[in-house]
Amino acid sequence: MLSVQKRENNTMGKGNNKNEGFVTQIASRQENFPQWYTDVILKTDMVDYSEVRGCMVIKPYGYRVWELIQQDLDARFKATGHQNAYFPLFIPESLLKKEAEHVEGFAPEVAWVTHGGDELLTERLCVRPTSETIICSMYSKWIQSYRDLPLLLNQWCNVVRWEKTTRPFLRTSEFLWQEGHTAHATAEEAQEETLQQLRTYRAFMEDVLAVPVICGRKSENEKFAGAYATYTLEAMMQDGKALQMGTSHNLSDHFAKAYDIQYLSREGRLEPCYTTSWGVSTRMIGGIIMVHGDDRGLVMPPRVAPVQVVILPIAMHKPGVLEKANELLESLKAAGLRAQLDDRDQSAGWKFNEWEMKGVPVRVEVGPRDIENGQVVAVRRDTLEKQALPMENLADTLKELLDAVHDGMFQKALAFREAKTVKASTFDELAAGVQNGFVLAPWCGCSDCEDEIRAKTGATTRCMPFDDAAVPEDAVCIHCGKPAVTRMYFAKSY
Repeated sequence: MLSVQKRENNTMGKGNNKNEGFVTQIASRQENFPQWYTDVILKTDMVDYSEVRGCMVIKPYGYRVWELIQQDLDARFKATGHQNAYFPLFIPESLLKKEAEHVEGFAPEVAWVTHGGDELLTERLCVRPTSETIICSMYSKWIQSYRDLPLLLNQWCNVVRWEKTTRPFLRTSEFLWQEGHTAHATAEEAQEETLQQLRTYRAFMEDVLAVPVICGRKSENEKFAGAYATYTLEAMMQDGKALQMGTSHNLSDHFAKAYDIQYLSREGRLEPCYTTSWGVSTRMIGGIIMVHGDDRGLVMPPRVAPVQVVILPIAMHKPGVLEKANELLESLKAAGLRAQLDDRDQSAGWKFNEWEMKGVPVRVEVGPRDIENGQVVAVRRDTLEKQALPMENLADTLKELLDAVHDGMFQKALAFREAKTVKASTFDELAAGVQNGFVLAPWCGCSDCEDEIRAKTGATTRCMPFDDAAVPEDAVCIHCGKPAVTRMYFAKSY
């Protein structure tokens, strides 16, 4: 049986004041959530601002999170038959304009290249905001027969969207992302692909990021430009706002018709292909921070934490302490844990403070008395609880503890979302509820009504949920009073 106790006050900083040190440099979430977010990402060396407006520099600690996200998702995509490819950064203007709805939707955000050196280009080049157009132009060359289908591709790359308002990770002019693109023989196959990738994303977000998400379909106003239907994963941040964590689009035959993507069927007929696209981005890192962080800084989900376990030798000047700490480090690394030893010449309190701010899931303390007793002291970042753990089979014990940390973080985030979500039956309830959370309410499906709700409340439609979209026959719209066709989640958003 492991002994468990609350963290002692004198382990936060130098001296006995638990509020000393770095934590005083981070604003309170309750008092100023946007400033808290900015403080956290800068103080923990996740990012820095660049010299280009709206662009961020992702520092090693932040980029390592993205690498771990890539590794996990890439394996999931390949397990479902998708292959990685790479397509050009630049897209000719004429190619972009082939799908009218698509170009209209992205036009305000497009960055254009007009010169090559000192020479004026004969045709402007778009810096890719997304890659449907360039990929579909390739599909028209590559796909000739039913034997070429399905074509399942994925790309890891950067994109540029000239955003008016930016915030690191959440919305930047340039960002890193993953975009999947597939082509199919039938509408049914395309729809199944669209939903399959949504399920893949959900499993990843909940099982790896510990972020609960609501899945559903976007409204016509909010769907991807040029799509038949867009499906989304929505997460609640600690200020009650929604963050779109990822999307999956059924493009039907819209792009196939625009870019002449046809195949010869088994029956010898030329048929249009049905395409999909789906993507997630570095925005997810912002979601991790805003779902799990606290006033001490980051709280990293163990499965994407750059450092899962940090070992802190206590009184390391004493004989045998540093040697034992290094021995433990090597055993943890050999077991596949991302472990690090902090043997810097700083006080224990200073180190506790810094690693808590960086959100490392578990801190392991080892000193002379611990060595004598054949144990270490493990401190969970999510609950700040201490546990005495035996040194024997420590790696296995820590793996179990990390799983418990993940589960605890997920359940905490889920409970928070449920507590901040209301089912409204009147417009006043909707208007009040979206000030600090999600509102699920009956809706008529009318775009004009959607626009009016946004103008009056500042909230947007987030999704028609798969699990709770049906309405009774006599249900009426929360705003206009017309017959309701669905339940819709409303929320303010990033």
